[in-house]
Amino acid sequence: MEKQRSLLWHLLDVALNIVIIVGIVAGIRTFLVSPFQVEGDSMVDTLEHKEYIIINKLAYILGDPARGDVVVFRPPSDHKKHYVKRIIGIPGDEVIIRGGKVYLKTPQAERAVELPELYLNDHNADHTFAHPPNSGNTQEQRFEVPEGKYFLLGDNRQASQDSRSFGAMAEGSPYVPDGDIKGKVWFVALPISKIQALEKPEYGF
Repeated sequence: MEKQRSLLWHLLDVALNIVIIVGIVAGIRTFLVSPFQVEGDSMVDTLEHKEYIIINKLAYILGDPARGDVVVFRPPSDHKKHYVKRIIGIPGDEVIIRGGKVYLKTPQAERAVELPELYLNDHNADHTFAHPPNSGNTQEQRFEVPEGKYFLLGDNRQASQDSRSFGAMAEGSPYVPDGDIKGKVWFVALPISKIQALEKPEYGF
């Protein structure tokens, strides 16, 4: 009888520990960090297809998304999916796409200045076009980012469905609401040969 009682307490202890561990893991994935697998080539060369990345969710609980952050978010066109892109415009910014380049006018600035995008490879530098992304259309487009929303672009500018595409859809908006941004890409976890932390670009604003 004593052995049965001891065994029962042992099983209850094991079960309780499992519940606690599952709860801790779920809490970490919900509020702190989470793994994510990149699908597609829209962020080449920064991120590549099938790479595993770690998302820092706590960053946007404690603060706001910033220009240059690479983030995972739900696109306005399909809330069942998750995309990974780079934030270009934050609330109050005016993003201007002209002549294949990106210009930014902040609320504090008197004029727009060209965004120094050193993370773009040779194929994409000076090749940010109007939708569709490989159109070659250098006609000027202006996007005034409203409060609580963000303008995002993929680093592979000629093969990325991003804010340019979202806005071109029927009744679509080019902007991603704050609540749909799920976390900041912290570092590449796999493959091992590609492990690296993502550094925030210096735009000079």
